[in-house]
Amino acid sequence: MASAKTDDLELLVIPGDGIGREVTDQACRIAEWFIGRGMRLSLRRIAFGLEVWERHGCLMTAETLAEIRASRAILFGAIGGDAYDDIPLDIVRSQGLLRIRKELDLYANLRPVRAWPSLEPICPLVPSLARGIDLVIVRELADGLYYGEPRGISTDADGARTGINTMRYSEASIRRIARAALDIAATRSGRLTSVDKSNVLETSQLWRRVMQEEASAKPEVAVAHMLVDNCALQLMRRPGQFDVIVTENLFGDILSDEAGAIAGSLGMLPSASLRFSDEGAGRQGLYEPVHGSAPDIAGRGIANPLGAILSLALAFRFSLDAPQAANLLEAAVEAALADGARTIDIMHAGARQVDCAGMGDAVLAALDALAPATRTRG
Repeated sequence: MASAKTDDLELLVIPGDGIGREVTDQACRIAEWFIGRGMRLSLRRIAFGLEVWERHGCLMTAETLAEIRASRAILFGAIGGDAYDDIPLDIVRSQGLLRIRKELDLYANLRPVRAWPSLEPICPLVPSLARGIDLVIVRELADGLYYGEPRGISTDADGARTGINTMRYSEASIRRIARAALDIAATRSGRLTSVDKSNVLETSQLWRRVMQEEASAKPEVAVAHMLVDNCALQLMRRPGQFDVIVTENLFGDILSDEAGAIAGSLGMLPSASLRFSDEGAGRQGLYEPVHGSAPDIAGRGIANPLGAILSLALAFRFSLDAPQAANLLEAAVEAALADGARTIDIMHAGARQVDCAGMGDAVLAALDALAPATRTRG
């Protein structure tokens, strides 16, 4: 893991593709506000994705990968776009986001989901179901279908094509994500729901057995097991039953996007990818909004930057040893929403539509109001 002195921390910013630059620019404005209030933090941006492909014929240079390996906290914007259709899939896998996660062994992906009171008008759930929802999805990130071999598309002698992907899960991968999720649940309500497909998949049968073994060593956490199809239903029917959900890579990818409906928009969702074997708040982490590159709106200045801004708050909490700054930033986002600021994806009657930079302005104004003359050190 990268080491850094508490008084000399760096946030490595990788804007990436599409709206990644727009949303990370706003997150950097927020980080600069904290720097202006005394936080000893520097920002450094590096190129990644299509702009590197156009110059060098790769998505990520060896030098970039070395910088990423040496960084404690990485804020990532987005990867993807129509131009990726012309880039071989093996290059995208070997040089893209999956490579970064694998290189850093970031096996635990945390996706907090909350129902923001000010966004109740756009939540698809009835208010009585959504009100007060504050859950975390813990997704295993370094094993499973996305990494299994063999994989590929083969063509037989008759010209018929077959697509192959392999689902594999090692006991070690399941055991460490189980321990991480149990630890997180123990700091919250003490409730954990493990999601699998054990009625069909052998990988899920092993998942459930290992989860049960680890749960027996942490009796203060109540662990329930749920099939993934039922979980998808229950997230919309009775989301209040969940506090911490832990699941494998593919299921977590899908369920966390579905849960975005509770927050009102994918643009509201942050994430943290961590290695929980690292101890304390200084662990290495990759922080990114859950939304994609959104090429249809890229460059128009209308993207919602709150997922990126809330990802910065997670970086403060887990990698930069600044939990007070994280709390302040999350409160500022809530205040900006309460004041009526809305990007187009969360707009509703009676609110005030702003562009991407305008939402950054609203959060900065809320920070000024909440902490008019303080010095923020964490």
